[in-house]
Parts: sequence; C-alpha cells; structure tokens
Amino acid sequence: MPSAVTPQRRSRETSSDEEGTQPSATASSAAKRARLNLNGDAAPTSSNLALLNGYGSVGDDLLQEDIPRSRRTKAKHQPGSIVRVKLANFVTYTSVEFLPGPSLNMVIGPNGTGKSTLVCAICLGLGWGPQHLGRAKDVSEFVKHGEQEAHIEIELAGDPKRHRRNPVITCNIKRENNKSTFSIDGKPSNKKAVIELCKSFTIQIDNLCQFLPQDKVVEFAAMTPVELLRSTQRAVAPQEMLDMHDELKEHRKQQKEVEAKVQGDQSALESLETWQRTHADDVQRMRDREVIKQRVRNLETARPFPKYREAKDAHTIAKTKKKQANDELEALKRDVEPALAAVNAKQAYQREVETATSARRKAVQDAEKAADSIDRKLKTLHDRKGELEAEIEAEKNGGKDSRKEVARLEQNIARLKKQIEERPPDLDISGYNEQIREKHRGLDDASRRVQDLKRKQEELGYRGKDKNQRIEQARQDLANLESQAGQQEAKLKASSIDTFRAWEWIKQHQDEFEQHVYGPPIVECSITELKYVDRIETLFQRGQMLTITCQTKNDFKKLGNILHDRLHLAEINMQHMNGTLDSFPPPVDRDQLGRFGLIGWALDYISGPEPVMAMLCANVRLNSTGVGDRDTSAEHFDLLQNGPIENWVTKRSSYKVTRRREYGPSAMSTNVRDVRKAQIWTNQPVDMTAKRDLQENIEGWNGELVELKKELDEIQTEIEQIRDTIRDNQEEIKKLQEEKAGKQKALAEIKALPVKLSDQEERLAAAQRNIAEMRHRLQIIADKQEALTHERAQAAIDYSVAVESLQTRHAELYEAEIALIEANSDLAYLIEKNTAVKDLLQAKRTEADQCTTELGHRREVATELWREIQQLTVDWSEELKTFVEDLPPNQTSGELEAEIESERARLDLTHEGNDRGVIQQFEAREQKIQKLRGNLEALREDLTKAEERIAGVRERWEPELDRLVGMISRSFGENMREIGCAGEVGVAKEEDFEDWSIKILVKFRESEPLTPLDSHRQSGGERAVSTIFYLIALQSLTRSPFRVVDEINQGMDPRNERLVHGRLVGIACAGSDSPAVNQASTSFDSVTVTGDDAASTAALNGDDAGARVGGGGGVEGGSGSQYFLITPKLLPSLAYARGMRVLCIASGEHMPEKADKVDFGRCVLLAKGLRGGGGSVAVR
Repeated sequence: MPSAVTPQRRSRETSSDEEGTQPSATASSAAKRARLNLNGDAAPTSSNLALLNGYGSVGDDLLQEDIPRSRRTKAKHQPGSIVRVKLANFVTYTSVEFLPGPSLNMVIGPNGTGKSTLVCAICLGLGWGPQHLGRAKDVSEFVKHGEQEAHIEIELAGDPKRHRRNPVITCNIKRENNKSTFSIDGKPSNKKAVIELCKSFTIQIDNLCQFLPQDKVVEFAAMTPVELLRSTQRAVAPQEMLDMHDELKEHRKQQKEVEAKVQGDQSALESLETWQRTHADDVQRMRDREVIKQRVRNLETARPFPKYREAKDAHTIAKTKKKQANDELEALKRDVEPALAAVNAKQAYQREVETATSARRKAVQDAEKAADSIDRKLKTLHDRKGELEAEIEAEKNGGKDSRKEVARLEQNIARLKKQIEERPPDLDISGYNEQIREKHRGLDDASRRVQDLKRKQEELGYRGKDKNQRIEQARQDLANLESQAGQQEAKLKASSIDTFRAWEWIKQHQDEFEQHVYGPPIVECSITELKYVDRIETLFQRGQMLTITCQTKNDFKKLGNILHDRLHLAEINMQHMNGTLDSFPPPVDRDQLGRFGLIGWALDYISGPEPVMAMLCANVRLNSTGVGDRDTSAEHFDLLQNGPIENWVTKRSSYKVTRRREYGPSAMSTNVRDVRKAQIWTNQPVDMTAKRDLQENIEGWNGELVELKKELDEIQTEIEQIRDTIRDNQEEIKKLQEEKAGKQKALAEIKALPVKLSDQEERLAAAQRNIAEMRHRLQIIADKQEALTHERAQAAIDYSVAVESLQTRHAELYEAEIALIEANSDLAYLIEKNTAVKDLLQAKRTEADQCTTELGHRREVATELWREIQQLTVDWSEELKTFVEDLPPNQTSGELEAEIESERARLDLTHEGNDRGVIQQFEAREQKIQKLRGNLEALREDLTKAEERIAGVRERWEPELDRLVGMISRSFGENMREIGCAGEVGVAKEEDFEDWSIKILVKFRESEPLTPLDSHRQSGGERAVSTIFYLIALQSLTRSPFRVVDEINQGMDPRNERLVHGRLVGIACAGSDSPAVNQASTSFDSVTVTGDDAASTAALNGDDAGARVGGGGGVEGGSGSQYFLITPKLLPSLAYARGMRVLCIASGEHMPEKADKVDFGRCVLLAKGLRGGGGSVAVR
C-alpha cells in the first residue's frame, strides 16, 4: 500500500524574494547546494546513470546551473482551498502527505495506487459522509486493513479577515464503533462545527458540480437538467440566488394551490347556480305540497279533541243509566224478601251440618293415622326380633370355628415340641463353596479363551471382508478400464479424489433426494465432435469440470451437509440449478454467426443432461461463446469486439472482451489465451499395465482368502470344544448349588421351630379368648330379646285401643253424612220453588253490573283522551294551537276524518318525492352559493398578491440567473470552439419554477445543428467532453475554493482527451506568470513517500512544492478556484503550465522497501537534462 512521510521542502524562513527571483542559470558556486546521497552522507559519486532508475545520488561536481528551471509563481491559495492533506492508516496508505498547488492539480498513477483515496479523504475529513462517495457504506471501512484507527488532517487556506493562520481540521476514524471524531486547530470539535466552517468557505462536497468522485460520475451524467440548474447555482451563485429560487418555487406552489382553489370554487359555483335555476319550479311545487302535508299533520294531531268531547258525552249518559238500574234492583229486592227468608234459613242449617261432617271426617283420618303408626311400630319390632335371632346364629357358627381352631393349634404344638427334641443334620457350607468357586474359575478361563478366539475370528473376518471389497473394486476397475464411463470416472478420480468419493456416494444414495443429482461434467457430458474437443475444453476451468449439480435447494443443502460433515470431504464444488436451457438464449441468431467468422456456439458441440448444461451456460457461458474454424481476422475481430458476442474460441486461441460501461462504449479490453490440448474428453486405449496389475492383485487376494478361511475353521472347532467343557462345568455347579440349598433349608427350618411353637401357643390363647368373648355376646343378645318381647306386648295393646277408637269415629261420621243429605234435599226443594223470583232478581242484578262496567269503560276512554290532550298541549307550537282553536266547536271525529281524507286526496294529486330533503338541499345550496362567491373574491385577492410577490422576486432573480448562465454559455461555447465544435448553455424557462432547468446544446460535426446534450444523441466520449467543458466553464465563476473531478477523461478518445486537457490547463492556470509549456520544459520538486508497500509520488509543478500558505493567503493572480483532476493515465506530450502541479503516485512489486531512497523528481530532472543537449545535469 502506498504511504508517505513529510516531503522535502524549503524552510518557512526562506524569504519570498529568494523564491521568486532565483536565476535559471548561473556560474556562481554559491548557488550550488550539496544534497545527501542515499546513504545519508554528502559524498559525491562518479556516475549519474544510477539516477535514471531513481536510485543513488549525484555529487556536486556533476551539478550545472545551465539547466532550464521553472520560475516560482506568486499565486497563493485562495481562502478555503486545500493547502495540505496528511493521512495515516487510511484505505491504502500507512502514512502520506499531499501538498496540492493553488490552481490545477493533476493526480496520476495506475489503478489501485490510491488516487481516489485522496478524494475520499477530502470528503470524510471535511465532515461529509461516505454516501457522497458512492463507495463504502460505513466510515469504518476506510480504515486500513489490519488497523483499528485512521487519521485525516486537512489544512485549509485561511481568510486573512477571519483567521490569523490556516485552519487545520483533524478527523479520526475508529473501526470498532464506526465513529468519527473531529478537532479544529487541535481543539476537540464535532462534525456540525466542521461542516459550518467549510460552508463559511462555500465548500460544497455534496454538489456534484464541485465534487465529482469516481463512483459518482455515472450519477452526475444521469443528473436531470433541473438538478443541474440547482447544482450550478450552488456552485457559482450566492446563497441569496438559491433562496430566491426556493422562494419562487414556494410562491408558485402557493399560487398554483390558490389557482386550483379558484378553479374548483368557480366550477362548483357555476354547477350550483345551474342546478338552482333548473329546479326552482320543482322546488316551489314541493313547497306547496309541504303546506298540504303540514295541514294533514295538524288535522291528525287534532283528532283527540272531538273524540274527547264525544267520550265525555257518552260517560254522562252511562252514569245516568247506572243510577236507574241500581234503583230498580233495590226495589225488586224489597218485593221478594219474604219468599227468600225460608231459603236463607235452610241454607244456614245446611252449612252447619256440612261443617260438622267435615270435622268428623277429620277425626276419622286422625284415628286411622294413629292406628297405622302403631302397626308400623309392631312391624319394626318384629324385624328387630329376626335380627337378634340372626346374631345368635352367627355367634354360634363362629364358636364352632374357634373350637376347631383350638383343636388344630393343640395338635401343631404337640408336633413342634416333638421336632425340637430331635437332633439337626450336619452341614459343611465352606466345602460346598470351595467346590463351586473351583468350577467357576474353570468357567472364567474357558470364557476368556472363547473371547480371545472370537476377537481373532472377527479380525480375520474384517480382513476377509476387506479382501473381498478389494477384489470387487479391482474387478469393477478392470471393467471400467474397458468402458467409456469407467475411463471418465478414472479421470475424475485422478482430478479430485474427494469429488470421486462424493460421486460414488451419490450414485448409491440417489433415492434419498427429491430429484436426481447430477455428477461433474467430466462424467455426465461428452463432446459431440471430437475435432472441437481442444477448443471446448479450453473454455473450462478445473472447478467447473468438477461441479456437482442439484436441482432443488433442499437437495443442495442436504448433500452439502453430508459431504462436509459426515464424509469430511473438502474439495467439493456444488451448484443449485433449477433452470432450463430456454433461460440462456444466444446473444445473436445462428444465421448471423457467419459475418463474425464463427460456425456455431460452444453449446452445439457438447451434450449432457439439461440441468448440467444449464449450469455450464450460467458458469462457462456455453450459450454465448462462439466457435470458429479459422483464426479471427482483423475485420472479424473489430466486429466481435464492438458486437454483442463477448467470448469466442478458434482453432488456436480463445478471446474474452471486457467492457466498462460506466466509461462509455470505447472503454474495453480483450484477453487472448492459447487453446490447450484436451485431457478429459478424449478416447484413449486401455492401459495394459494397469490391467495386469489389477489381475495380479485379484489372484493374490483370492489366495489370502483361502488361508483366512482355513484359519477361521480351526478357530471355530476350538470354540465348540471349549463350549462343551463350559456346559459340563455348569451342570456340576448347578447340582452342588441344589444340594447345598436343600441342606441349608432343612437346617433353617429346625432353627425356626421354637419361634413357630411360640407363635402357635399365642394363637391358641387368642382362640380361647375368642370363645369366652362369644359367650358374653350371646348373653347380651338374650337380654335384648327379653326387652323386645315386653315392648311388642305393649304395642299390641295400644293397637287394639286405636282400632276401637277408629270404629267409634266411623259411626259418628256416618251419622253426620246422613244429616247432610237430608239438609241438601230440603234446600234444593226450596230453591226450585223460588226459581222464578231468583231469575228476575239475577237479571236485574246483571243489568246493573253491565251499566257499572260501561260507565267504567267510558270513564277510562275519556281519561285516556284527556291525558293525550294534556300531553299534546304541553309543547305544542303557536301555529298548532291557533289551528286547533280555529276548528269548528261542534265538529265530530267523523267530520274530522273526512276532512283529513280530503286533504290527502289533494296531496296525492301533487308530485311525490323527498319534498323536505329536496327543499333543504335547495336552501343549503343557496347558502353555499353565497359562501362560494365570498371565497372566490378572497381567493382572487390572494392570487393577485401571489403574482405580485412572484414578480418582485423574479425581477431580482431572473436577470442575475440569465447573466450567470450567459457567462457560462460564453465560456462553454469558447471551449467547444477551441476543439472545432460548438455549444451553448441556456435556461429552459417553464411555467413552474420547479421545472426550470439548464439546457446544454452541443454540435460535434459541421453538418449537424445544435442539439440538446443527452444519452440518445451523443456518444459516451462526446458526453464526457461536454461535461468537463461545462465544469470548466464554471471555473471562472465558481464560489467554491476547490473542485474535484475523478477520472472524467475515461471513455474519451485521444483527440478529445488532448483538447480537453489543453483547455483545462489553459483556464485553470490562466493567472500564471508564464505561458503553458510542454512536459520537456517543466521542472520537478520531489515528494518522497514511504510505507510498508513502498509507493512513491512525485510533484510536477511550477511553484515551490514545499512552500506553505501562511495564515490566510489570498489570490495574487490565478483564475478561479483550486482544481483536482484525478486520472489513471495521461497521453504523451501534453501541454502543461507553470501554475499547475502534477502529483504522480507509483506503487508496485519493484519499489524499494524504503521509499525514501526514491526521488522521482530528481529522476525527471536528470532525464530532462540528458535530453537538453548533452550538457551536465544538476539536481537540487
């Protein structure tokens, strides 16, 4: 990576007179200065040839004063321009310091040496973000690889009115937290303060007209004319112009909003007025209808009044009828009273008898209940007797079992006492145990021998299995040697053993995948015409030959896990491909290949499964790679290089065209390689040596298998013999264990006899206790039986008394019922005798009741109607009150209903519709019309005010804009005329100030008119020339202290690049005190660069490379702002001026480890001196 230390420059104490008046040639030795050689001393050397390569030094005796030297200009850095840029651990640099000149600075060097890094440092160091570079997203990505922090230090030329010395901005970028910290003149600050300081110098990093990084060139070319106008104003116009433009946009926006409101309100007003005029008659008819409807509603509301009068009259009549009916009823009662007296007396007697009968019937029921209760008690006592008898039977049965248990226990006790008196048998436990252990030791030895034999048997089995596998594989390899597929798999195995093992596994497990998995092209594909095999195979790289193709993502993931995690295979290439060959069409039709000198596509000469072929089209581009029979001629090469085919192969060579479209159609390169001899898809004879080796291996392995089988049989025989011995020992151990167990059991039983005897004695005592307890329980039950007998006798006596009482109550009831029958008979006779009198009285009573009911009904109707009237009069309107009062006083409800029907008939004759809604809408529209008329008047006043505001601002802004654009147009036209073309710049003025834009017209050929600059009419080179000339035209007007353009010359042809360079140098360095010179007459001051990548830069300039701008230098001569032009290449013999500076960056593998041993400036001076006519060369 290129890096640098502080360059060699003059001391600040050197006077300005010395800098400006140094003679170009002198014989005085006082003008000579000794310079340290590369070894650190001042000793001269005898040869100047070493400096031709930039190494070594030249002594003072070789220095001459007649070499042409550039005079120092008096140009100073204008305020805000860049005096110095120092970087550490930034992108490609370990440490470097740039000292740009005050006017044009050209930064040149091969790609990748760090030219654009300077642009990035300016952007980030001055407080703007990486989004303005179009490269990395985070600032931490600009920290050099392997470092944790980057440092940017930028010294700006100060303004003498505001600064005592040049401001120095420092930016530190930390990788860890992706943060930037800033300081100004050594004092901690923040990004906002840094940007404010830059804006005070009118620095606009975010304006592509001032700051155009390499990755923003395409964005600048795609800038719309509207965006270009704003960027141009920001670059050359004061802020007041931008503010006025924004103000005009806002005023126009407000004006459009007011105009839209006026148009909308006017349209709405006209529509409403038209509707009102059209529907006025209909609305009047609806209003008449509304009057009728209101009268109907009033009549319906007045219905309760005549009904109440009618109900009141009916109530009075009903009241009179009721009084008359009651009087007649009372008179009739007095007339029939003697005839009814006997009936009433008999009725009283009948009720008394009926009451007595009911009381006696209740007495019978109570007696029955008492007798039933005693009967139930007798049944309960009888049941209790049965229970006691059952308990006695149970106790007796239990006693029998207890007596039997006592007899059995006495027998057991006698037997146990007899056994205790007998002597126990002898038992030698240790002898038995020793015999059993001896037998077990024999078993263990035999088992271990069997295990050893089995392990040996397994080992021999594995060896035999391995021999069989080797034999099978050898037989398969032998068969493969004689087949095409086998030969290809052998080549696959030779190319990659991991891929071969993976393919073998895949073939055995195809059923485990969703779709078929295809092997590498080595085994899946073949060449259709072998004469093209060298050309086709040249297109492939090794990894493409070994790629396995999966048709689904799941298969791809599964196979990857198996091959890497389970099989541990490292060299595996896989790809997921679910497309078809239809997804890869050729770039041109087949019938057009002939004009390019081609006969077909590479896809035509190779065959294989479609997924594999689709994968090869995606990776190798078989579908777009042409195949030729003959070498490519110059004519065909030009056609192919500028056509749609980027890859083709002929009999001897393969070609690949690479284009960089961002730099235009002419930015391309062609890579040519020789066709190599095919190694994969070739037919070769069978390798007989390999065949013999395989056959011999098979014979040897078969012999080894016979020996292994013989040894296995011997081992198996020995195992069977040992197993027979083991079985015999196991039988003997079993017999010993059974005999030992029998004797142990007998001894244990004898020892347990005293415990058993004690247990039996305890159980005998318990049984005897149970018999005594049973006898006691039987006595208790007998006592209960005696008490129960006495209770049953008393209950029988009580039941007899209750039955006698019940019989007496029944006799009394029969007597009362007979008396009741006689009373009912006498009453019925009297009632039948007075039936006529009673019917007359009942009829009169019914009539009186009906009159009372009718009176109540009339009262309820009248009351309800009165409540309705009261509720109606609570909140009725004055209109309704007047209407009711005007009704005829004697009008009946029938007459009122007739009038309502009459009014409804009139209503039916009028138009039917939503009358009230239509009338309300009509009136609401009328109000809206009045409101709209008022709004329109106010909006028209606002519109007039808006037009006046626009006119006031436009009178100040438009002339100044026309003046600035006119100056740009004159400069742009002059630049275009200098290269034999024409151009002008204007302002496209639209109705909306948002749409005002810069209009660039260019003409590159005499026969064509001026046409707008766009991507459809001009080529990429022409657009690049127009763009740089437009930026140059801004140079004399710019308010920005510096401008950066990165690789704008890419895509230009040499003629345009030379012309553009000349104009750029002439304009940017117009204030220099000497005319432009060619490269041969320009002197150098060296800038030594050091770093771990040994890169170097050299400064080609017309002023002192080491001179620093003091605190606040101004512009003493010079035109426009400081200019940075970044380019990877320059044409030879370009014109240069005294005021410009060229910064050359060199880097590469041939640079020395210590770059301080390289001084490109001295190399160039030496070369210039040698070219100047054979004189001695002096290097300072």
